[in-house]
This record gives sequence, C-alpha cells and structure tokens, in this order.
Amino acid sequence: MPHAIRHWGFAAMTIIDYSAMVLFVLLWLAYARITGDQQILSRTSLTKAMAERRREWILNSMNRDLKMIDTQIMGGLQNGTAFFASTTIFAIGGCFALLGATEQVDAILKDIPFIVQGGRATFELKVCGLIALFAYSFFKFGWSYRLFNYCTILFGTIPMAEEAKQDPKRAMEAAERTIRMNIIAASHFNMGLRAIFYSIGYLGWFVSPWVFMLATILVFIVLLRRQFFSEARLALLTNNGN
Repeated sequence: MPHAIRHWGFAAMTIIDYSAMVLFVLLWLAYARITGDQQILSRTSLTKAMAERRREWILNSMNRDLKMIDTQIMGGLQNGTAFFASTTIFAIGGCFALLGATEQVDAILKDIPFIVQGGRATFELKVCGLIALFAYSFFKFGWSYRLFNYCTILFGTIPMAEEAKQDPKRAMEAAERTIRMNIIAASHFNMGLRAIFYSIGYLGWFVSPWVFMLATILVFIVLLRRQFFSEARLALLTNNGN
C-alpha cells in the first residue's frame, strides 16, 4: 500500500491523516454515547444533574403566579444560544476567507517549523472540514434557540397557582411538557458546544496529524472531566457523593 493515498483525485493524505480522522470521529461518538447514558463508573453526569435542576425550577414556578423570573431565565437561555449561533456564522465566514487566501496561508505555513505540509488541496480539504463542524454547530444552536422559544410558549400553558391546586393533573402535564422541551433544547445546545470544543482539537490537524490526535484526546479528556469529575458537577448535587 502506498504511503500517500489519492483522495477523490485531488487531495493526497497519508495513512496517519486517515487514522487521525477516524480517532476524531470515534472519540466524538464515544463522548456522545457516554454522556447520553448519563452515567459512568456509577457517577451522575453534569448534564443529568442540570436536567434535574431544570425540572425543579419549572415545578417550582407552579407555586407562583408572577412568571417574570422565569421569563428572564428563558430570555437569558435564548440570548446565550443566539450569541453562539452568531459566533459560528462569523467562524464560517472566516473559514471561507481562509479558502480565498490559500496561497498566502500556504506560503506562511511553509516558513513555520514543525508543520507537516500536505499540499494546497489537502489544506483546502481540512478547511472544508472545519466549515462542516461550524455549520453543524450553527444548526444545533439555531434549533436550540427555536426550541427555547417553544419552551417559553409552553410556560404560558402552566396554570396559575390556584388553578394548579384545583386541577393538579392538568398542571403537572403542562409542566412536564415544558420540562421536556427545555431539556431537549439544552441537549441541542450542548451538541453545538461539543462541536466547537472538538473544533479546537481539529485545529491541530493544520500542524500535523499527530498533533490532531493528541489535541482530540485532550479535548475528550477535558470534556469527560467536566461532566463527571468537576466542581460544577458537585455543586449541583444535593450531596457530595455520586
């Protein structure tokens, strides 16, 4: 097998490059699976702990008629989502600008030591991959923003405190719908953030596939630590156990 493989007839990439790409995808899927299961080594994840706090917040809102506090919280969630969505748009624009200046960037990279040169076509392919990451992130943030908007509307279906006491079943059903929508919106927001975090590891590919693999592993470890071994996780739990 030749050391370099011709990909789609225009981009020469080595076996190490393909191996780094496979590792990137595997660690991405592994993290999604681990956090999706919500537990690892019998430890509750930060995402699951936060979902429980979301449930407490919405159920607590049933005890008050004035929902201004709740609408302010929802507004903050939407504003944060909109910020990241707009940020990814700027990132995508920057990547396209980078494609338009490939020759200048290639000339600069040749003067920098320790950077593995793969040719112009390979560089453009890497940039296109980065664009795909940011595009995925944008769509996740955009959908999350819309779901938070739906959640705000569902908040309006939760009865007032007196009505909730008269018909607790109807009130609980309305609250459960709102809780579910809020958790789904947060899940898509987390997926968008995950793409941004992994894009940091992806940037290592512009140096060398070895740096790409190392950076991806480091990102994976950091994200796992934040989910299962961080102080933020302990702060959300009612006790300091699992």
